[in-house]
Amino acid sequence: MKSLIDAAFDDEVAFLQELVRVPSDNPPGDCDPHAEKAAELLEEMGFTVERHPVPEPFVIQNGMKSVTNLIVRQSFGEGTGPVIALNAHGDVVPPGEGWTADPYGAEIRNGAIYGRGVAVSKSDFATYAFALKALMASDLPLNGTIELHLTYDEEAGGFVGPKWLLEHELSKPDYAFSAGFSYAITTAHNGCLHLEVVVRGQQAHAAMPESGVDALEAATPILAALYAERHRLNVTVSGQKGIGSPKLTVGLISGGINTNVVPDRVVMRLDRRLIPEENGAEVETALINLIETAAPKIEGLEVECRRIMLAEPLRPIEGVDKLVAAVAKHATDVLGVEVGPTGVPLYTDARHYAAAGIPTILYGAGPRSILEANAHSADEHLEISDLRAATEVVALALADLLKA
Repeated sequence: MKSLIDAAFDDEVAFLQELVRVPSDNPPGDCDPHAEKAAELLEEMGFTVERHPVPEPFVIQNGMKSVTNLIVRQSFGEGTGPVIALNAHGDVVPPGEGWTADPYGAEIRNGAIYGRGVAVSKSDFATYAFALKALMASDLPLNGTIELHLTYDEEAGGFVGPKWLLEHELSKPDYAFSAGFSYAITTAHNGCLHLEVVVRGQQAHAAMPESGVDALEAATPILAALYAERHRLNVTVSGQKGIGSPKLTVGLISGGINTNVVPDRVVMRLDRRLIPEENGAEVETALINLIETAAPKIEGLEVECRRIMLAEPLRPIEGVDKLVAAVAKHATDVLGVEVGPTGVPLYTDARHYAAAGIPTILYGAGPRSILEANAHSADEHLEISDLRAATEVVALALADLLKA
């Protein structure tokens, strides 16, 4: 397997560079051009690519402009063995400022490729495609099917990506790998609740503030209660390795009309991270109750809470151990360090597979942490050696799982 991957590795690096050079920022989420480029590159490799455009109303409902998900299916032997989905997402966060390289340049510097999305997770378009290519060239006695699920809305929640593919029965895998990093096998991760809080008062002249209802003043005790809750959550620690405590952040706040007007409306958006032991609906109910209790009881004041998104945590389900064992053995051998299961304090598309009853892990190309890769930060990069190693590990693990 190693020789097959080495022989095609220059092509794999060039493939990844081409993907980085096509912007797919989300927001705004206009991802069709990237999907078409990825499809063309895969077809040049000899794959048959299914294009599955998501209807525009559903895309817009989820805060994006265009989404076309891609599926590649490759059967081995009689095709009666397990179906294993390999999912990576092509949408990325906007690059922001502070880069020392062109975010879309895919520059190679000191053994690493630099660019937005090169680690999260365009890298695993390459990892999975070239691992599959090596399996096809290996002539090993295999039985089953590998599917590439290349989707485009992880940064918006995955609802028009993997969840859409599964709900529309475009795929029915027995197992799933989702994009991850090389030095750990992720079996659990946090969930996330995004909540919008609207505080409505009554505007008034700043010379007579008592004649109105100040929405910003009313928001102050709500903010105090939220920050007290943030500190209280630090006491709770997940039993899952690598997860830590629940988190609460007030990420956005806006309001007011002008300097000389009592503000009649304040809007806040909250991010509440859920550990695997928590239930999303219960956390949402408790958080809304906290907000409503903290709001002053003033005539003319209204407080409205609205869910923006709820992503349940990823929790290990039966069958995950088989995937962990297959990957851990080869990752430890290839990388020369012990690689085992852990959790991560973020949320991913992997949860949609697990929610559908599909044993799921996250494993792919990348360093030991998102901080090392500068993922979602300036100068995001991927060590080329990690890309090669992950491709070999995935290919060997899949060969074990499909062994005839």
